[in-house]
Amino acid sequence: MIRLIAAPIRSIVRFPLFQLALVIGVILWLQAADDKSIFGQLFNALDKLSDATVRLVSEFFTIKSFTRAWIISGFMIAFVYLAGLLILALVSLIINSIVDLAGQSNFLYLRNPIARERGIAAYRAWLPLERIRPTNISQQAWEETFAWPSNDNSPCPPLRHRIVRGVLSYGALVVIIGLLLQFFTPLPVLTWIFGWPTARS
Repeated sequence: MIRLIAAPIRSIVRFPLFQLALVIGVILWLQAADDKSIFGQLFNALDKLSDATVRLVSEFFTIKSFTRAWIISGFMIAFVYLAGLLILALVSLIINSIVDLAGQSNFLYLRNPIARERGIAAYRAWLPLERIRPTNISQQAWEETFAWPSNDNSPCPPLRHRIVRGVLSYGALVVIIGLLLQFFTPLPVLTWIFGWPTARS
């Protein structure tokens, strides 16, 4: 029932232009607050953080007066957006914990509705894997191999392995993009960062 009622609201909140307008509205609201209040101090901290970030970027790129204001505004929007994402993630974690606790304790007899909702979600997530199961492999063996091992361990790699793999993958992508920009475009990115010689010099 709650999901059904909140579905239109969630679709609006997920719209990128609405998120951008909301972030700009929050920045303007913080800016209008009194400097001695908590919100005014938050805006001053956001302003200092954005200015420090622009000064850091200006060490690698030339930033003039016209673009400086746009870049400061862009960093402000990015920082507020990231803060909003962190707050939403924290709220979602708290709500999920409350729902788990309600399901475990059967608070207000909510265990069956919660289990039914999550069972439907699990079944929908299982269907794409079930469609490619060979007919000569039983569903139980297929499930133990790829979805729910018999020893109750997670089929996905450990968190530290996923973090290392993600860092290495994105690091390699950044290095490749930097090399392409360095040797095939007029932008000597690696020269700005590490002092590498350009391909045209």
